[in-house]
Amino acid sequence: MKRILFLDRDGTILKETDDELVDHLSKFEFMPGVITNLSRVVRDFDFELVMITNQDGLGTPVFPEEKFWPLHNLMLSVLAGEGITFSDIQIDRTYPQDLALTRKPGTALLHKYLGDGYNLKESYVIGDRLSDVQLAENLGTKSILISEKKNSPATFTVSSWAEIYSILARS
Repeated sequence: MKRILFLDRDGTILKETDDELVDHLSKFEFMPGVITNLSRVVRDFDFELVMITNQDGLGTPVFPEEKFWPLHNLMLSVLAGEGITFSDIQIDRTYPQDLALTRKPGTALLHKYLGDGYNLKESYVIGDRLSDVQLAENLGTKSILISEKKNSPATFTVSSWAEIYSILARS
């Protein structure tokens, strides 16, 4: 049965911005160590990679698609150059107040992973917010929270991608 790494995007792969929108090249920056360590994860372990991200208002005047896709595709291209590819990318475009079941921590975008063929007990959600930890609980996976605060409900709380690699190496 397949194990999955469900990866958040902003704050996990790309650095989170003050306004929470990676909509300009000046805001495009990878998290320290993500490329090196995620490349090692892909090389050394058997996890399927799935990106699950909330992109508030994507496709609206506040966050036009033409500002999102070039940077998103650049990120994917850089990662692919290091052997990091995603089997699936799920993007929720709603706002928190919409209370959409597709928005993390909801699982509506991930139903196909709830069936046979996936070992969710040995899978992980990796993210930087409590909604990522809640998503892990809703899916029945473990959680890795990237945070400087060590007091969290996550299975593991880390401050670096090197720590994430070490956790996955022990699993």
